[in-house]
Amino acid sequence: MNLQKLKQCATVVAASTVLMLCGCVNHNAVVTVNGEAITKAQYDKAFDAVANNSMFSQMGIDLKKDPNSFLHLMLKDRVINELIVKELLDQEFDKRHIKASKEDMDKQLKIIIDKVGSKEKFNELLKQNGVTSAQFKKDLTNEVKIQKLVDTLSVVSVSDKDAMKFYKENADKFKNPDKVRASHILVSANPEELKAKISGSDKGKNMTDAQLSAEVNKQMDEQKAKAEKLLAEVKKDPKSFAKVAKENSDDTQSAQMGGDLGFFAKEEMVEPFSKAAFSMKPNTISGIVKTPYGYHIIMVTDRQKAGVEPFDKVKDEIKDFLTNQEKVKVLQQFVETLKNNAKIEYNDPSFNPKEIQKAMKEQAKNNPALMNPQKSAKE
Repeated sequence: MNLQKLKQCATVVAASTVLMLCGCVNHNAVVTVNGEAITKAQYDKAFDAVANNSMFSQMGIDLKKDPNSFLHLMLKDRVINELIVKELLDQEFDKRHIKASKEDMDKQLKIIIDKVGSKEKFNELLKQNGVTSAQFKKDLTNEVKIQKLVDTLSVVSVSDKDAMKFYKENADKFKNPDKVRASHILVSANPEELKAKISGSDKGKNMTDAQLSAEVNKQMDEQKAKAEKLLAEVKKDPKSFAKVAKENSDDTQSAQMGGDLGFFAKEEMVEPFSKAAFSMKPNTISGIVKTPYGYHIIMVTDRQKAGVEPFDKVKDEIKDFLTNQEKVKVLQQFVETLKNNAKIEYNDPSFNPKEIQKAMKEQAKNNPALMNPQKSAKE
């Protein structure tokens, strides 16, 4: 929760450093902030980074295609504001001599890794989100500076009483369903994926439908036989489960942890997997469990009954959450003060938020659905 809120803080009030160009030059400026330039190149890079990772991009909508479209203007308004805020914050960091030391970075990184669970899981999350280590380091540097800045602006303190009040008012947030902790070994086997792989090969291009189907069934049987062999191995020596998973499981992420999936509720896994896992006692191994992903061997290691997390267990997490909420407010108010007192010049009028919002309103008049872009995009 701490990491999530701090990232929201950085996102709300400052553009992520991963989106920015370093080494600002004072020509081709579209905006100047207290005499410092924001160039068209900086804007283009920031816009592209956000557009390429937006939900609209995932739905196949090209936000860069029409610069006069409502969605393009909406994103333009957001990006230019983030660039201005980032410049103001960078100026403030310099003014106050705020820097992120190696010790600061190491400490913050350790907090993040501890919350994620392991360095392996952390690296996997970066990979899943398409973020390089260098990009994350830049983002984290900015985040550390923001935290230091907030600490100089106000001392935020949350008492146990404040935490208890939140706990009582948000009781549903602390209810837990029945959970199981399990490890698994996966032998991948999906008929559709195999069919596509075979038909795309030189050998498969000349196959009839019947031959293709027969080859798919053959490979499915081979994968099942492999799973049965691994099952016999871990049944013979249950203590070898983690080693066998690490060396053989096709779920590479969990394989690094000896197949461990941690605790999960029923709805978090596909039905055949959940049905098997929740029917087992701790320290027992399943038979072969088939899901759309392939053949699984499951070892349940722990069970957790449904209930409510006790206050003492979640108190520190609640206090972190409330503290970061207050820090976000402090930073937002400070940023507004910076903006109000700054000399911001729009060298290119098309980047003036007033002009952008005026254009958005004109489009909205002709198409009211644009005021709900998410709904419009789905339609």
